[in-house]
Amino acid sequence: MTGLSLRKCLCAAVLTIFTTTGAMAQVITLPAPVRTGGMPLMEAIAHRQSAHEYVNKPLDRQTIADLLWVAYGFNRADKRVVPSAMNSQEFTVYALLPDGAYRYEAKDNTLTLVAAGEHKDLLANKQQPYVNDVPLHLVFVGDKAKARGLRDIPLMDVGYISQNVYLYCASKGLGTVARASFDKAGLAKLLGLTESQEVILVQAVGPEKK
Repeated sequence: MTGLSLRKCLCAAVLTIFTTTGAMAQVITLPAPVRTGGMPLMEAIAHRQSAHEYVNKPLDRQTIADLLWVAYGFNRADKRVVPSAMNSQEFTVYALLPDGAYRYEAKDNTLTLVAAGEHKDLLANKQQPYVNDVPLHLVFVGDKAKARGLRDIPLMDVGYISQNVYLYCASKGLGTVARASFDKAGLAKLLGLTESQEVILVQAVGPEKK
């Protein structure tokens, strides 16, 4: 085998390893969110509820893109779809999917892989076994530094985010429930949070068992 042939084989082997392990897919480009249609607001409010039984079926990327935009996307050049006290925009939204934990980059409309793996053990599945049947868990992380050290601001702002998710799920016939039971320290370590960041709330989203 010539030197050139050997180099070609080595390059092919490395490419195969990267593709198999997912190293080539650390950033997922989401489809553009659909900003029209859906259930009328009053009907969505009438159907809003918390779900505790789910079908373990993955969500398609369009649904994930729409859901993340509804939660914490931009509807103007520099303003979010939800109110933000003093325009602090102190939240980062993470998506825990079956293959890994991802950070939502709203400006780029992408998901960046933070940690491979499922990590449902950090979501209190022993007390709430339905967690294992949920294909997507949103993790809402507030930054006290961006909120000027005022703890009440993240607590207030996360309610807007969570309610947007509730109304979207009601409109699309999905189940959801906001949850305060989780391994806060474990999630912080998994996501590589700074000292000023804190997991405020998690929210399960998936097809509801009828």
